[in-house]
Amino acid sequence: MKILELTDVTKTYASGELEVQALRGTSLEVEAGEYVAIMGPSGSGKSTLMNILGCLDPLTSGTYLLAGRDVAHLDEDELAEIRNRYIGFVFQQFNLLPALSAWRNVELPLLYAGVGKADRKERAVAALERVGLGDRVGHRPGELSGGQQQRVAVARALAGDPAMILADEPTGNLDSRSTEDVLSLLDELHWAGRTIVLITHEADVAARAGRVLHVRDGLITDLAVAA
Repeated sequence: MKILELTDVTKTYASGELEVQALRGTSLEVEAGEYVAIMGPSGSGKSTLMNILGCLDPLTSGTYLLAGRDVAHLDEDELAEIRNRYIGFVFQQFNLLPALSAWRNVELPLLYAGVGKADRKERAVAALERVGLGDRVGHRPGELSGGQQQRVAVARALAGDPAMILADEPTGNLDSRSTEDVLSLLDELHWAGRTIVLITHEADVAARAGRVLHVRDGLITDLAVAA
């Protein structure tokens, strides 16, 4: 089963009279349960591609099917619903609220989805236990290491039980030990059947994936199977 399918997707940004084509007829298929890495230099279009995949930015032309649904035909409420249902996001900057404890950060997507208070906490604590932070549920981000903060971010992505994790440079702000911890966690999630799509500019990080896509000048130029 295909979790996502892009066909001849373009994305054009306008700045005054200038138009910049960030994606130029890009096509991509990802099967459920795959672990795919997307690599490319700065300005290659990989961040735009990630925003398209995450339903954060509309495409200019082409087709994007997420779990069989054409996202171009969804309104804002439907887009929010499909993001909550199918996608868990992990970002380079963690995006945690410093005043909230770990479990309260993790529960936020569930709050937006209308999940009841007791169920939210139960699911948030379970997600933190799954990423090895069961003893840190009451800690605020400032009381956690960078690697632990990123684990909280992964737990937040998992709390809604999404079909796919979209990770945008998730190790970009981490030291080598924390990087290994987070990549090992993504490995475990993949082995458990979760679809992982990882955006990175680091070859050793991309090598953890089963398939590596290279993006340049708005096109996927080649793909390789990781060792």
